[in-house]
Amino acid sequence: MTDYGFGKLNLPASLISPVKTHPEWKISDAPVAYPEALALMEARAAAIAEGSASEMVWLLEHPPIYTAGTSANDADLIDARFPVYRTGRGGQFTYHGPGQRVGYAMLDLKQRNPDVRAYVQDLEQWLIEALALFNVKGERREGRVGIWVQRGMKEDKIAALGVRIKRWVTFHGVALNVDPDLSHFTGIVPCGVKAHGVTSLADLGIMVTMTDVDVALKQSFKKIFG
Repeated sequence: MTDYGFGKLNLPASLISPVKTHPEWKISDAPVAYPEALALMEARAAAIAEGSASEMVWLLEHPPIYTAGTSANDADLIDARFPVYRTGRGGQFTYHGPGQRVGYAMLDLKQRNPDVRAYVQDLEQWLIEALALFNVKGERREGRVGIWVQRGMKEDKIAALGVRIKRWVTFHGVALNVDPDLSHFTGIVPCGVKAHGVTSLADLGIMVTMTDVDVALKQSFKKIFG
């Protein structure tokens, strides 16, 4: 696992809570800087592993950035027009920015199901179920990470996922394109896939608010993760 060099963090009071069966939900209205989000995830995951905090699902947006997972190929960074962060999550290059709902899940797999493959499949199903609430058919594709929609003869990616697990506690998670600037994706080869494009709910003609998306993500999360 990557050491991000944050050292020992003093947890804010808001991060310290009794262990509960159901995750705490945190929603950030303003964009959150990536280093700040990473530090909070690291701290919360460590606290969950130690038994001093409950699980958390955090819904947020980032300012425009590119992140590189552990499998990233530098050739896939075409135009570093935004800050680039190397991260310990799985996967390749992806974009985060306004109009994209990021869902970071800090869950204790020891108390759930200590099966990494099953967890990734659950994340995929979480996105599929949330999209279904907007009458969008999200699909998996063999050999391609993320959730895809069929658009006539082509397929476009509407959601991405990348995870890291430390001491059986998960962090990082999913990113659903609601209404981002799709031109921002052209600075990278998203997830290393050159043959297909990227879409969003708005690009599909589905105009919803971020609050609508949050409600759908909460509802579908409970269906998949209990």
